[in-house]
Amino acid sequence: MEKQIIAVNAGPRMGWNTETLIAEASKGAASAGAKVERFDLFRLEKYTGCVSCFGCKREKNKGRCVCRDGLTPVLDAIRAGDGLIIGSPNYLGELTASFRALYERLIFQNLTYDLEHPCCNERPIPVLLIMTSNAPDTSYLGLLKNYQQVLTRFVGPTELFVSGDTLQLKDYKKTDWPWTMFDPDQKKARHETVFPQERQRAFELGARLFAE
Repeated sequence: MEKQIIAVNAGPRMGWNTETLIAEASKGAASAGAKVERFDLFRLEKYTGCVSCFGCKREKNKGRCVCRDGLTPVLDAIRAGDGLIIGSPNYLGELTASFRALYERLIFQNLTYDLEHPCCNERPIPVLLIMTSNAPDTSYLGLLKNYQQVLTRFVGPTELFVSGDTLQLKDYKKTDWPWTMFDPDQKKARHETVFPQERQRAFELGARLFAE
């Protein structure tokens, strides 16, 4: 039976680092025989993070967020899917607000507050969490390890993929303010040499994690 993989882009910029790596991982999954359904969070109808209504804590709604908004089809797709690829750039030391909104709703619906059975998700699926950042690869490992642990516990076994020191602009010199924190030549060189290797790794991860 064909696997259904859900790919979620929690970044706003199409054709750049985060979106590119998600696309490569999705191609990898497709090459292994999976069908990929894609969501771009910045292009959905209005939505919020968890509003603490506790509707998901009622037996009839077990494991299901009851808020109906732009995130509902994403949550429904993940719940019915066989795997999740989700990626976000790092903004100010965290993943995007769009990522956080989905993350809150995705995790809290499976949290029961029952010490014997703290998670009501009876169908774990593999997860690939991708983060891009203009900082070095190792700068936010603690942050990502925490996300990995929580996603593994409430969604399914999670692998991390980090692309650091990324290129943010095609030309750093064409800005109103000087971006003197960065070496434009070094950024461009890395993008032309290392980033293609990361694209290949993302493809291979998608193929491996979501193979039939």
